[in-house]
Amino acid sequence: MSKMQSIIQVNSEPFIMLAGEVHNSNSSSVEVMEPIWQKAENLGMNTLLLPVTWEMLEHAEGEFDFTLVDGLIRQARGYGMHICFLWFGAWKNAQCYYAPEWVKSNPQRFWRAEVQKGKKKTNLANFYGMPYTTLSSHCEATVEADSRAFAMLMRHIREVDEKEHTVIMMQVENESGLQGAAREHSDYAEELFQKEVPSEFAEYMRQNVTEMNPEVKAAVEAGKEAGSWEDVFGLAAEEIFQAYSVAKYIDRVAAAGKQEYNLPMMVNAWLDKGQEAGMYPSGGPVAKMMEVWKYCAPHIDVFAPDIYVQNFCEVCDEYTKLGNPLIIPETAVHSHAGPRLVFVIGHYHAAGFAPFGFEDLGQTLTSADSYLFGVDTSDPLLSTPQNEEEYAWYNRTLHSMMPVLVSRYGTENLQAVISERPEQDMMMFGQYGFKIMMDSPLCTRKDGVCLAVKVDEDEFYLIANGCMVAPFSANPKKPHLDILALEEGEIREGRWHMRRRLNGDEVAAMRYNSPTLLRVKLFTYE
Repeated sequence: MSKMQSIIQVNSEPFIMLAGEVHNSNSSSVEVMEPIWQKAENLGMNTLLLPVTWEMLEHAEGEFDFTLVDGLIRQARGYGMHICFLWFGAWKNAQCYYAPEWVKSNPQRFWRAEVQKGKKKTNLANFYGMPYTTLSSHCEATVEADSRAFAMLMRHIREVDEKEHTVIMMQVENESGLQGAAREHSDYAEELFQKEVPSEFAEYMRQNVTEMNPEVKAAVEAGKEAGSWEDVFGLAAEEIFQAYSVAKYIDRVAAAGKQEYNLPMMVNAWLDKGQEAGMYPSGGPVAKMMEVWKYCAPHIDVFAPDIYVQNFCEVCDEYTKLGNPLIIPETAVHSHAGPRLVFVIGHYHAAGFAPFGFEDLGQTLTSADSYLFGVDTSDPLLSTPQNEEEYAWYNRTLHSMMPVLVSRYGTENLQAVISERPEQDMMMFGQYGFKIMMDSPLCTRKDGVCLAVKVDEDEFYLIANGCMVAPFSANPKKPHLDILALEEGEIREGRWHMRRRLNGDEVAAMRYNSPTLLRVKLFTYE
């Protein structure tokens, strides 16, 4: 697991984003945002992910308006929170929705991508006939204009915020890539596709197959050492070609921004879900293209998945390869949200977690939400909204533990288990272990999670919910274990405050059907 300290810092201290991402249009107005900040505060969040859009920043070419950006920064400071701005430039969900009018209305200068040869716009048969148009990643004029606008944004943030450090991270574009086809089909793109693959890139791909997606690896290993993209990469050629172009484009935007203000930068991915490229945005930073993005986009610090699928943990696994720090910038607001927040911090040592459209957290899911969030009636938690009070408890508890947590990032002294992975029910800490039972008849919940952090040789903090906890000795020379002390409480200003001392029945059966913070001291003997 990667240490997080080099990714996000606040006041020179490592920082975990206990965040929420707003609905796309809400950050276009400070008036609309005011009650949203209040809800974020009530939910114990410390960071909001807020779109800032090219169309509102640069109404006319070369004329920049930072009024909204300044207003959002002032609001964040007023609530004692931080911001990760999402740059909606050339791409938002693989479309050019947020490009300025002067870009959209000049397709001769700012090319549109041709999903089908000779067509600037199409309807996506594989996506409910949705009208589709997007800017080309191959267009020099577009990347120059996009990079210039982003650089001006970063310069302004540095000028107004470098000392206060309200803005702690940037997302460059949003769910980039091409829908409807695996690659662009303009004359220019066709010519590039037939040209020889850059030799350094071809060699890099051959030398970095260890963690590569099996299908991509097979294509790379079967391909020629030199030649066209199809010669070198075979069946994976079109998506690799598109990823090479999109990643190079976004890296230029990120590099221009970092030259003005060197904040950590991430890109987010619309997941592939096992589909063919083009059903999802081809060329985007999906896990199977991470090697391409690592090579082409060295100015990107984090490759982040937007997770609305049921196999949440498997996606997280994919996005921790190649030393990538895990951040979840978008996920659903159903009842898995709280446990997943705790799990990604305890198990993956994630740098951040943010439910999307958190303004709706606690509300009944609509049919549209159910479709987006992958609701399945076989799992009632997918259709049950996340309890607001519990989510706020998780955030506030994790925030109170942050110095302890981040000091254990990158070590085995911080672990977690979750009901979504029932086969992984053990946490081992040297001579001590914890078996976590989430299917016991004594636990009435199905959203079980347990995080354990070692704070001394024989002392631990536990966050437990929907589970039974059974500590045991892992020392064969001292196979017996006693609980010397068990307390329920909270951490205030870095110090433990006991709410009550637990013993008797509460020690004999450590079971928790509501979120609980515990401090436990153990002892082993012969």
